[in-house]
Order: sequence, then C-alpha cells, then structure tokens
Amino acid sequence: MNKQEEVKTITQEIQNCKKCALHKTRINPVIGEGSYNAKIMFIGEAPGFNEDKQGKPFVGQAGKILDELLNSANLKREEIYIANILKCRPLQNRNPTKEEIKSCTPYLNKQIEIIKPKIICCLGNFATDFIMNKFDLKDKLQGISRIHGEIFNASTLNGVTKIIPLYHPAVATYNSNMLKVLKKDFEILRYNLNKLNDSL
Repeated sequence: MNKQEEVKTITQEIQNCKKCALHKTRINPVIGEGSYNAKIMFIGEAPGFNEDKQGKPFVGQAGKILDELLNSANLKREEIYIANILKCRPLQNRNPTKEEIKSCTPYLNKQIEIIKPKIICCLGNFATDFIMNKFDLKDKLQGISRIHGEIFNASTLNGVTKIIPLYHPAVATYNSNMLKVLKKDFEILRYNLNKLNDSL
C-alpha cells in the first residue's frame, strides 16, 4: 500500500470514529494536512472553532501566526505536514482529557509511521508530553517554558528523528511579545532543516 492509500484508509477510519464522545459534537474531524513526504511534521493540540468548521488544521488566529512563523523559516505549508493530538474539537476549546488522548493518538502514531518525518515540532505542552513519552524521552520532559527550542534526538527504525518542543502559536494571540520567542525558536528549526538538507 502506498502512502496515499494509507492516508485514505486512516482518513476513513477517523471520519467513522466513535471511540470517544467528541464525535457527537464535532462538525468535521480535522485529520491533518500537507505533504505525505514531509521532512517536518508539526503536531498541535486539538481543533478549535474554525478548524472544526473547515475540517483543516490551524486556520484560525493561531493558524495565521503559524503561517507567519513558517514564512520566517522559509517554509511553506505544502512542504510540511500538520496534525493534532485530537482529531475532534473539545467544546469550549477545553484541554483534552487523558481518555480522549488515549483513544485518539493511535491515529497520530499511524500518521507519523506513514510520513516518517525527520523533525517533529511539538506545539504546546500536550503535544510535547505525548511525543516525548512516545520516543522514550520522558526523563527529559519539562514544562514548555523550560524546553522550548531545544532539540532532542530520538532513535527510530528510520534513523534519528529530531524532536523540537515549541510554544503553541496561540500564545502569541494572548501575548504579542511571545512572537519574538517563537520566531527565535523557528530559526533553530530552519538551521536544523538546512543541516538535514545538506546531509542528503
């Protein structure tokens, strides 16, 4: 099965998913978007109001900030892949529950398996927590304010995958000063991507 067929299969599974109660209140599941051959994968927390409406990740205010950050790192959405910990929106944009994360993340694991990114950028605490645990980096795990912009190397079947925890772009909607911090972290991402491209 090629990547396109694998993505099609997982898309159908997510659209028919009833593993948790969130399927009852969603308008659209937000499966993910971008290149199936992306070297970089961004993982957010969960869809918000606009994402639920459109069925696409990061299309609201936080999405505009993400676009600005990608632009600052000379990246285009078409070159990366964006997914979330949860595929359905929790009402009132509340935090995901442990049960919801447990039910939903097998889909994310499958997406990571299909895309095989060389760099995974975790946007916010929930994504960082899940990914650091997944790749046996639990002992390095701290709050996002302490480890944002740091690079962790995870050994996988496909070689080394770099894990970069980042603040969620939404922080800059509440505090415009955070945009500078995010841009600085995205410079680290760009530097590592250039190094990766040079080694290929």
